[in-house]
Amino acid sequence: MAFVFFDTETTGLHKGFDQIVHFAAIKTDENLSEIERFEIRSRLNPNVVPHPEALAVTGLPIEQLINKEQPSHYEMMRNVEAKLYSWSPSIFLGYNSIKFDEEMLRYALFQTLHPAYLTSFHNNGRNDVLSLALAAYAIAQDAIAVSLRDDGTPIFRLAELAAANGISVSSAHNAMSDAETTLFLCKRIMRQCPELWQRFVRFSSKAAVSEFISTEEGFLLTEIYKNRAYHTPVAFIGEDPNPGNGRLCIDLRLNFDELASLTTQELHALLSRKPCPIRRIQTNTGPTITPLWEAEEGLLGDLGIDALEDRASTIADDDELKHRLVEVYSNSREPFAEPTHIEEKLHGIWLSDADSARARQFHKTPWPDRYEIIQTMEDERLREFGTRLIFFEARSCLPKEVVDRLDRETAERLAHPDDKPMSLRRCLDEIRKLEETRNGDQPMPDILNGFREYVTNRKARVSAFLNG
Repeated sequence: MAFVFFDTETTGLHKGFDQIVHFAAIKTDENLSEIERFEIRSRLNPNVVPHPEALAVTGLPIEQLINKEQPSHYEMMRNVEAKLYSWSPSIFLGYNSIKFDEEMLRYALFQTLHPAYLTSFHNNGRNDVLSLALAAYAIAQDAIAVSLRDDGTPIFRLAELAAANGISVSSAHNAMSDAETTLFLCKRIMRQCPELWQRFVRFSSKAAVSEFISTEEGFLLTEIYKNRAYHTPVAFIGEDPNPGNGRLCIDLRLNFDELASLTTQELHALLSRKPCPIRRIQTNTGPTITPLWEAEEGLLGDLGIDALEDRASTIADDDELKHRLVEVYSNSREPFAEPTHIEEKLHGIWLSDADSARARQFHKTPWPDRYEIIQTMEDERLREFGTRLIFFEARSCLPKEVVDRLDRETAERLAHPDDKPMSLRRCLDEIRKLEETRNGDQPMPDILNGFREYVTNRKARVSAFLNG
């Protein structure tokens, strides 16, 4: 199986509203030898305001982000989708990618009318090298070197981890450089701890995770919270009734005789505690899981492997208790809050085959005919995102009333100080905060000075439009 190491640079951290402006990826063979690399940038969408901290970190000047010689975001995503599809099947890896880069990529693909879950379909796998690094430090500390803060806590930022392990970094917070660093880090762990690497690769497959959880009577789950690893011996009790890829497992350190005697109310109170005795494992996020018999004795706690295996066997045979635990756990959770913005409505709603076919046709059709395709789509999200794409790329192909609506909506989004998308006024406030936190003898970087001028001018133009 090939690997794809990738990274993104974005205008901020808010998935659905912020935008990828730099994407880079390296494809390797199973031995992590490079086969091919790919890199592309884009200019800003008209309705996106970058967060000042993002520009300060990446060093991207606003002049580059609005340069019309750069590909548009839609053009960039057309190229990204085509390249990643051509590299499939592969295992897609990044650093802190499952929670950030993968999500940014999914939202970007969806909002440009591409299949959002590309890295999970086509026999692809995915995993997060941050989890691998944390597991290596917690389970096999000789595998990597980790710098420590003054208080003794480990630092797992990619740049510091690279420096601690002698990995040369050409440019931190550059998508291609970060992809290279992630690849080099994996090479070190593969060399120093091949067993951990093999498990990491194995559980990059959702199917492999599902099979392991459902067939292994007991296993060790390693979870990361605030850069610390926590190890819990667990056993599978059932699938999460809610849609998704969740598997529910119970902490084997519990006394199951006492657990079975609890009333529903008492059980509800127990399962409402934090941390919850039931762990929900996502099968498509590369969890760190180890058979009890393979885990180091020091990670299993006070009970020992024999007692844990006995408890795992007990819960495996008690279908009534497992069913009751799943039912009470499901009823004890807070209801899912439905998103209010269309930009956030990605997960949990699947496209029809007909709409997927219309989306593919959209990309092949000349711009003057694309609005007609958009009008036939059943899904309101696709209709809106498709209309916006035409508005951004070829607004003359839209009816005048649609252009007028989107002009006003874009201006109101940029002017609204309290909504979720970054507004021009809030952006100026953030620049001011950055200025106030700098030492008196440290001038503001030229990047932020130039950005402030751009935002100030654009705010004046938006105000004039709304008032006119």
